[in-house]
Amino acid sequence: MEKNLRQIVLDTETTGLSARDGNRIIEIGCVELINRKLSGNNYHQYINPERDSEEGALAVHGLTTEFLSDKPKFSEVVNQFCEYIKGAEIVIHNAPFDISFLNAEFARVGLGLFTDYVEIVTDTLVQAKELHPGKRNSLDALCDRYEISNSHRKLHGALLDAELLADVFLAMSRGQNSFEIDLPVEEKPVIEEVVFVDTPIDEVILKTASSDELREHEALLSGLDKQLKQSCVWRSPPT
Repeated sequence: MEKNLRQIVLDTETTGLSARDGNRIIEIGCVELINRKLSGNNYHQYINPERDSEEGALAVHGLTTEFLSDKPKFSEVVNQFCEYIKGAEIVIHNAPFDISFLNAEFARVGLGLFTDYVEIVTDTLVQAKELHPGKRNSLDALCDRYEISNSHRKLHGALLDAELLADVFLAMSRGQNSFEIDLPVEEKPVIEEVVFVDTPIDEVILKTASSDELREHEALLSGLDKQLKQSCVWRSPPT
């Protein structure tokens, strides 16, 4: 008997941009696909992170400390969550972000890593970049590209974003038709005038960034990654 293909489309909301800084998961949303069809067996859980959200993150998800104060802690829901995801293919947009938080939460309660419990993790951002090179591939951009309505998405929410991503994932992986929808359009290059100033080499002073400045820069880039649901352009190597 052929085994059913079980895929879980997953998204999280967090108190901040980096798990390494002690930020925590506050919401998990999952949508189940069986043989590439929505099963209706979804998973949604708000979590008390036992800390406040950073101001920037709060502006994205709107989940206040007061709202989360009576929700269960991660340690109280992890067993049920493990049973739900066990052995499935996990589909995430910009997977390294969510996986870093999930691994940190699992390690915190002594259960190893999240990735120990699943079959494989598929990153739809990587897929989107392969299908649509040089284009915006945030979740919102992909919804526009595949004509999936997200007009009801005022704030980020884990279950809502997982539902949108499930629709995007199915549309994006339909096969040859998806290649025909989005043929590349030649764009005219924008030429700007650049003025060069001839400065003597002995007058040029180079100053390296401090460790604090590097951390602030990384936090800024991580915030852009989270808001765009993809790696921002400043992380791309120069060509």
